[in-house]
Amino acid sequence: MRPRGRSGRVTLADVARLAGVSPTTASKVLNGRSDVGAKTRELVLGVMAETGYRPTAARHERTRRRTLVTVLDIVESRYAGTVLQGILVAATSAGAELLIRLPPGEPAGAGRAAARSWLEREQACGAVGVIALAVAVPDPVLLAAEDLGLPLVAIDPIDTTESRVVSIGATNWAGGRSATEHLVRLGHRRIGWIGGPPGSAPSQERFHGYRAALDSAGLAPERALIRHEAFSVEAGRRHGHDLLSDLLSRDRRPTAIVAGNDEIAVGVLAAARELGIAVPGELSVTGFDDTPQAEWTTPRLTSVRQPLVGMGRMAVETVLGMADGVQPASRHLQLATSLSVRDSTGPAPSS
Repeated sequence: MRPRGRSGRVTLADVARLAGVSPTTASKVLNGRSDVGAKTRELVLGVMAETGYRPTAARHERTRRRTLVTVLDIVESRYAGTVLQGILVAATSAGAELLIRLPPGEPAGAGRAAARSWLEREQACGAVGVIALAVAVPDPVLLAAEDLGLPLVAIDPIDTTESRVVSIGATNWAGGRSATEHLVRLGHRRIGWIGGPPGSAPSQERFHGYRAALDSAGLAPERALIRHEAFSVEAGRRHGHDLLSDLLSRDRRPTAIVAGNDEIAVGVLAAARELGIAVPGELSVTGFDDTPQAEWTTPRLTSVRQPLVGMGRMAVETVLGMADGVQPASRHLQLATSLSVRDSTGPAPSS
């Protein structure tokens, strides 16, 4: 029993086929992983011995340096760049290689077989785990990852309700509430909201925090002051113009706007500047994420601070732990937020 590949060498795929196990299981046995049953391990080792399988030098190098795949589609945003910094630092510290991928889209999101094929290609590149950054994790991808024994961790997952997804985020609800409560304490009563996509779970959590703060203060949220679209500067600028341009009716204009992220807030600041509305004299603005650009705006932006670098580091630590057979204590990990108060918020203007 000595099958040989094109190079004349017995491959790990040959071993897996002859042992009747998956390539992932054969790889785990080769790497000495603990999450393989004793009988299965004995069977695979027996096939390796019988076929004369020997890992190549390149194989030894791949097993020494594990590979992680990070999937994202918002590379240009400060949010993504800051989280990626944490992922890169943690991966480098752990001696792991890092691959960056765009979401597979169709057909990988449509069927389990297609999703499995996509993940198998990543495994062929040495991937031992996947980190999904602010993207949807369709059920077929999750199920295929489970089939292959490939750990998957999602950071701020979009429109994902599957409870089995291991996710890492921040206390979005508490952050949305703290930003709104800060404005209420400053005397603001007409407080608008411009958030991200309605299907974004983090955006909805922040919005619910905003609503909770208004309810606690005895303020009724006004539908005309609430907008949901995209986490972008352009969305913030456009909706900021809509909410602020009614110059003939200042009593209907918000005196403060809570933005769903820093990029939206930057767009609101641009709209206020174009309309000649002073910040914070006539309008207060808060952001969310506290990315480096919050310090660069004029005026400097008050923002809810997310530990973005820490989220990236935790994702790497979690997925590598899962690859070693260690399950996280919780499937939904949340890091604490805090409010960084700067120059874009001030007392409500007097009537």
